Amino acid sequence: MSEKQQKLFDADPTPWDLDDEAEQFVATVVLPEAPHGPFDYLVPGELLGAAKPGRRVRVPLGKGNRTVEAYCVAVRNESATANRQRTYRLKPIRAVIDERTLASASMLALTEWMAEYYLCPWGQVLEAVIPAGVRGRAGTREVVLLDVPTNVIAKLTQLKLPPKQAEALRQLAGSTTPLSIPELRKRCGCTAAPIHGLIRKGLVNKRTVRQHQVSHDVSPLKSAPPPELNADQQRALDAIVGVLRDQANDTLLVHGVTGSGKTEVYMRAIDEVISFGKQAIVLVPEISLTPQTVARFRARFDRIAVLHSHLSPPQRHWHWRSIAAGEIQVVVGARSAIFAPTPNLGLIVIDEEHDASFKQDSAPRYHARQVARKRAELENVPVVLGSATPSLESWHEASRGGFRLLTLAHRVLDRPLPHVAAIDLRTEFQNRGSRGAISRPLQTAMKQALQEQGQVILLLNRRGFSTSIQCNACGHVVRCQDCDIALTHHRAGERAVCHYCDYEILAPTTCPECNFEGIRYAGLGTQRLEAEVRSRFANYECLRMDSDTMQKHGSHEAAFARFRAGEVQILVGTQMIAKGLDFPNVTLVGVINADTALHFPDFRAAERTFQLVTQVAGRTGRGDRGGHVLVQTFSPEHPAIVAAMQHDYDRFADGELPVRKEHGYPPFCQMARFIMRGESETTTEHFGEHVGERLREEAERREANVRILGPAPAPLAKLRGRFRFHLLIAGDQPVTLREIMGTVIGELKAPDDVQWIVDVDPLDML
Repeated sequence: MSEKQQKLFDADPTPWDLDDEAEQFVATVVLPEAPHGPFDYLVPGELLGAAKPGRRVRVPLGKGNRTVEAYCVAVRNESATANRQRTYRLKPIRAVIDERTLASASMLALTEWMAEYYLCPWGQVLEAVIPAGVRGRAGTREVVLLDVPTNVIAKLTQLKLPPKQAEALRQLAGSTTPLSIPELRKRCGCTAAPIHGLIRKGLVNKRTVRQHQVSHDVSPLKSAPPPELNADQQRALDAIVGVLRDQANDTLLVHGVTGSGKTEVYMRAIDEVISFGKQAIVLVPEISLTPQTVARFRARFDRIAVLHSHLSPPQRHWHWRSIAAGEIQVVVGARSAIFAPTPNLGLIVIDEEHDASFKQDSAPRYHARQVARKRAELENVPVVLGSATPSLESWHEASRGGFRLLTLAHRVLDRPLPHVAAIDLRTEFQNRGSRGAISRPLQTAMKQALQEQGQVILLLNRRGFSTSIQCNACGHVVRCQDCDIALTHHRAGERAVCHYCDYEILAPTTCPECNFEGIRYAGLGTQRLEAEVRSRFANYECLRMDSDTMQKHGSHEAAFARFRAGEVQILVGTQMIAKGLDFPNVTLVGVINADTALHFPDFRAAERTFQLVTQVAGRTGRGDRGGHVLVQTFSPEHPAIVAAMQHDYDRFADGELPVRKEHGYPPFCQMARFIMRGESETTTEHFGEHVGERLREEAERREANVRILGPAPAPLAKLRGRFRFHLLIAGDQPVTLREIMGTVIGELKAPDDVQWIVDVDPLDML
């Protein structure tokens, strides 16, 4: 063991008095909190059958022998001779917590890889992967079950018992299943006393079991016959089925335009998986877990489980056990569903694989796509990635042969892609007759679509009413007291709110600095857009969908149901309305400002803009009536906007990838981001400089070709009262990069008031 472990355990060099041939079992454990381990413990004889890898144990830690919970990750036997060579005595495990194994051998291998790849302690990874409801056995209780032994049933008529005991025994003997005490009391109409009397006399068997208190509907819905596949769909399906039948591990990227029928291809492939007696995991963005999506799967498969963030701990535990028992055919869920304990996994599907919600924003900061590929490799199954706008990482991997590319170039039923046109806001704002968020061409198109009984979607990826509050006299901008960010004006309650820390004040009517009364509310958010729509189109029902209006559980589903039923004609919202939704009656989509994220200090800004515009454009033209899209922008000549308007992913990728390569950005390197935050700007900056120096020294020592940028103030330089600095480290040798970071991380000691994280493969650069 390491010196670290030796200090944690009482030193006792006295060898055990055992025969040389004797064997002892040693468990290796990791802890979810520091010190993380790994540490070795002796497995006492009475725990040999229970202490298994993948279960939690209680162990004594340190000189004080305080009891802590740990995850057992390995058990091995050692001879007494090997034990004598130790300079300290192993302490014994005190207890095994779990009756069932929480992490299978393949899940242990996956989490160990995650710990190494994402530079996160193994115990912390296990704690994140196994839901709290499973660890705490949520929704279970101990229940006493009773039945009558066969030898008692044989002499039932000969027993001389008090009337109530006789009736209770007769009812229990006549039951086809064991009964709990409350159930038997109800059948007999008696108290518990006669039943306990039977137990004392040894006339009934008593056993204690854990019984789940909750259940969740996994039953199928009425199914409709599946649609015919077109040629593109059939070719894609044949390729996937070929890999399934070969029982091979491969990654297939299904690049299909919006409305091309990718979901039907997934479902046919899952049919094949189920025919083999295996299970499938389907990952979708959280916002796509709507009744529409769930209903499509329930209409096709007998038993599915839907995992999402709104499940209660008992529901999550119940699903977990059903999946682990092999009772579930298809697991549909957001990113954490990749850890579903399927014993017979046959296929993993990730729909909208480009979506940023597949990246976890707390430790371990994993990306579900990367984890899915590793899990598929460990379990020798294929992964299917699908998107109309694949991430450039996936596209690059496919272009160099790492993934198999399957293309769906046409919409189902040969429906045309919507016509997309740009509205140059520079020209509109020069025209004195144009006021507000909706340009004249867009207003005219909306009127026509609504008069023809069509529906309209308006996308604006900024919530609130006004995005800044500024004084025209002195230039003062009203900012958050804890963050270096302008407050957003919200009409409801006339509040000024910080969207990062939820700090809020009453919206000022005069300048807080100079008391000037002409304070200006500038910028555009979804609240202001909604107000403008209601003013201009008062005869039509308008609904706003953003994180302010969709806070209650089920609110997304209710809103989409109203829109689908035609109760709402105009849907206004942020990016949550752009993903994976199928509304055949939408004939017009308007992008209010395509530039909201285009010029962010983030190398992925152009990619995100292209994806968002393309995805929301795909919400129209899905029915027989066709559709069109109007994109309002100050940058109509930007390559990302031009490519999105032409539905031309290849054009976008061909233009963007050389730029990434020239500047050394992913996918042409691996990148990690260190973020330091603290109450003192100077202390935090000095710690960031120390991290940068150590990374440079370690890279130089290894003669590694890496780039280290920073530290520098983060784009959001102050959040929640803490100053933020970040630095980037990038290189084309991922293993060497992680070794450098791992060495430096292992020795870092931050000042007491400074916190830091490392994010491998970061998506958020703000």
